[in-house]
Amino acid sequence: MSQTAMKPAVNPTIYGILLAISSGHFINDTLQAVVPAMFPIIEKSLQLSYTQIGWIAFALNMTSSLLQPVFGFYADIRSRPYLLPLGMVSSLAGLIGFALSGHFLWIVLSVLLIGFGSAIFHPEGSRVAYMAAGNRRGLAQSIYQVGGNTGQSLAPLITAFIFVPFGQKGALWFTIVALIGIVVLFRVSNWYSEQIRTNEERNQKSKSVLKKVPINPKIKWAMVFVVFLVFARSWYGAGLSNYYQFYLIEDYGLSIKEAQAYIFVFMFAGVLGTFIGGPLSDRFGKRNIIFFSMIGAAPLTLVLPYLSLNMVYPVIFCIGLILSSSFSVIVVYAQELLPRKIGMVSGLTVGLAFGMGAVGAVIFGSLADLYTIRFVMILCSFLPLLGMMTFFLPTDEKVRSYHKQI
Repeated sequence: MSQTAMKPAVNPTIYGILLAISSGHFINDTLQAVVPAMFPIIEKSLQLSYTQIGWIAFALNMTSSLLQPVFGFYADIRSRPYLLPLGMVSSLAGLIGFALSGHFLWIVLSVLLIGFGSAIFHPEGSRVAYMAAGNRRGLAQSIYQVGGNTGQSLAPLITAFIFVPFGQKGALWFTIVALIGIVVLFRVSNWYSEQIRTNEERNQKSKSVLKKVPINPKIKWAMVFVVFLVFARSWYGAGLSNYYQFYLIEDYGLSIKEAQAYIFVFMFAGVLGTFIGGPLSDRFGKRNIIFFSMIGAAPLTLVLPYLSLNMVYPVIFCIGLILSSSFSVIVVYAQELLPRKIGMVSGLTVGLAFGMGAVGAVIFGSLADLYTIRFVMILCSFLPLLGMMTFFLPTDEKVRSYHKQI
């Protein structure tokens, strides 16, 4: 056999598909962002309590989070490319119901459809990003995740410029966005389906061999700690994104529109943090960036509830930047822990663990009704300190050594 024949093929990075799936992620998460963006509006128009607001957030995130690992598990067994546009259709149906619902229960049912659509999208979207990455998986995951984070960051702007002037029915404008998303994802699915057909025989052979290899117990425990860390961070994110606007309105006397600007700064900083985290992890190590993102943000989160209004902008920007710097990093770290379970791992890190913030949203809403919003903000401020648990994660070198032992 010649040297040319023995040389492994170089997998190219397919940027067109990465940008397309990132766009789909952007649209999916923008539709999700419509729900918390509506909270200040329906809280007044439907006279909802903070606990009810928490239950709406719970319905959205728990549907998405609990089902994402399930869809991811089955995607690892057999991918179904055309679930991508189907998920967007579900979100479109939920969006229409959300815009027209006049009762709390109908709101919850509509939100369940949006969450279901998101649960379908994310595991398959992560698999597309992984397949199109070639040899640049960190970069590919950053491109994919930045799309979603950008969509989430639009929630305050949606509130200020659409829902404040147009009210609840303003959500109908986003049906146009959803229809565009269906078209984009259908084209991605065509490429995805072709890749599956091309690589089916090779994948079946590799799967038959890898099924016989047990997972190292140390890798299993590392995944437990990864999920816990993302869980803790998601609780802080849930507290800030869902309730800090009410804290600004009640304690600082801001209007709904004014309060949204601060939430936007936090979320936009998160987009920047997600983008720069990948390159930093390549230089300083994934575990180190995960640790820094939690502990580095902790001093700032602890002082945030006590700051004067003119200090909130720079501090909340830095919190968003630092805390999100490990957003894509922790996904790649988890994928390297379990490279055979890309769909399930993506469901656990992006879905289940982040979606657990829904539980926090309900608890924080109940505590806000029982005590005050200020009490909730102070309680949230301690959560990043749980980043100390990062010490229990194996270093990047140890993760690679685990797989070499197989």
